[in-house]
Amino acid sequence: MDGDVLKSFEMQATACRKLGSPFTAEVCAILAERLDETSRFGRRVLDWQGDPVADALALRAAAGFHALKRAGRSTGLAGVYPPAPLDRNALANALLDAIIAEDDFLHDWLDSPPQTNEVARSSVLLGAALILGSELGLPLDWHEIGASMGLNLGFDRYRYDFGSASWGATDSPVLVRSEWRGPGPETAAPVEIRARAGCDLNPLDPGSRKDRERLLSYIWADQSERLTRADAALDVAAAASWRVEKADAAGWVAKHFSAPPTSGAARVLVHTIVWQYLPEATRAAITATMEAAGQQATPEAPVAWLRMEADGRDTAAVRLRLWPGGTDREIARADFHGRSIEWLAH
Repeated sequence: MDGDVLKSFEMQATACRKLGSPFTAEVCAILAERLDETSRFGRRVLDWQGDPVADALALRAAAGFHALKRAGRSTGLAGVYPPAPLDRNALANALLDAIIAEDDFLHDWLDSPPQTNEVARSSVLLGAALILGSELGLPLDWHEIGASMGLNLGFDRYRYDFGSASWGATDSPVLVRSEWRGPGPETAAPVEIRARAGCDLNPLDPGSRKDRERLLSYIWADQSERLTRADAALDVAAAASWRVEKADAAGWVAKHFSAPPTSGAARVLVHTIVWQYLPEATRAAITATMEAAGQQATPEAPVAWLRMEADGRDTAAVRLRLWPGGTDREIARADFHGRSIEWLAH
């Protein structure tokens, strides 16, 4: 296996263990050890033309096997996947058998990057919306790039358990439970989403069974709570009026934030674990657009930029920049899947 590819699979295995998925960690580790060039799938992985880390190659590969299991196309995988106890040797044999039986499927599955649209990250979105509601007292026009299926666009329609507090409609089918450390957000602050929109290079339709299965296949097979939560959020999104627009992020942000501001609402740009996948030119263009929009912001028409992104540490940085003024503050540190949040805002 190519050195960079091998390292990327080993790194992903380590990350999966830290994020509570020993099963997916073993899938990545086994592929690093056993994959060879006797299959189309193996050759494509080993000869990957892009950056295997930035392209999340290991997670693409692992999701392909999960998709086969979920579709009932492999009795071998069905026998070793959760809830079955983890048996490394049996898992390795089942993976290798699946490569032989479903080589073309696994090869083609690698075309698209993972789109988990992790619903528990909505805890961070709600926390930021509560800050904005408290400080601005205005409705929010919510814009998300890398929105995939739009599950997190509906964050205000979920119910939340913060441990010491709760928020949201008690009859919502989606329960987001995160471990909060620190003071926690002010749950009494107003949150009004006046408008919402999202874009993605490859938007998925929550009303499509095929698209639903694709997204659920990216969620790690031994994390049943994530799967249950995503399934419920898919139902909410399918019934909602919004759909994610197919668009390049830079052009889409320019369309929504280059227009002169209108009084009476705050325009908010949001992204969670997206920045690392964007080309440098796209990141630069979005930054320029947001800074220009910030220059036009007024107290009656503010602009906010919320980012939950990796910064080289074990948790993601959650930063909120607000104009006028352009103040940029770290409001939280968050587990990449939203399992725990260290709240820093006061």
